Amino acid sequence: MQKILSYPLSVIYVIVFFLTLCVFHVLQWLSFNIFGYNVHKKVVDGLQFSLICCAKLLGTRFTFSNPYNIDSNQPLIIVSNHQSLHDIYPITWYMRKHHPKFISKIELGHGIPSVSYNLRHGGGALIDRKNPRQSLPALMKFGEYIENTKRAAVIFPEGTRSKNGEPKPFQTRGLEILFKKIPSATVVPITINNSWKMLKYGNFPMGLGTHITFTVHKPLKVSTFVNKQDLIDRIEQTITNSIEP
Repeated sequence: MQKILSYPLSVIYVIVFFLTLCVFHVLQWLSFNIFGYNVHKKVVDGLQFSLICCAKLLGTRFTFSNPYNIDSNQPLIIVSNHQSLHDIYPITWYMRKHHPKFISKIELGHGIPSVSYNLRHGGGALIDRKNPRQSLPALMKFGEYIENTKRAAVIFPEGTRSKNGEPKPFQTRGLEILFKKIPSATVVPITINNSWKMLKYGNFPMGLGTHITFTVHKPLKVSTFVNKQDLIDRIEQTITNSIEP
């Protein structure tokens, strides 16, 4: 019965979602080209909040649990498991004071209203995972940018989304580069649960009544770990231990 009900609601959601992206694409272009980064950042924040409101059309609830007062005057490396595209806009909204910037595959840099524009102009990193000659320099440049601006790099080390919530092993190369290029960073591990249920029927229709939770774990200073593999193991264990079956 729920799946049948989800068809008309999903149609409404897709229309509203796409129109939101189109409207904010224009607003992003205007703000970035006329007023610069600070105004563009506010527009991007507005986009993330609007996407959260769109998801509520499907009865989606978001809980973001962060008991830590994280200083915004430092670079961060936000590390999280990855279950769907619905991981991204809540992290951007709830961590907005840290100016989160995502590492994304290069294909997302074109063709998606609002999203592609922000990835190209908002400070994120677009990498070609099949081409180390492009991806490694792009990651190093991105790390230097985060270190200098004291913003937040967001990385999903699994490398791809989990379609059923089960965590995939971390791919460590990206983290190793970020640790090297952002030596003053604080790592913020985040566990995401239930985001995959938004796509439990596939791309269409959407799942209804999903409660997506984000749990922020104790921040860790990169500089306190001599052996960076120990840091990676600690992050991975912390995140995966909180993933619900």
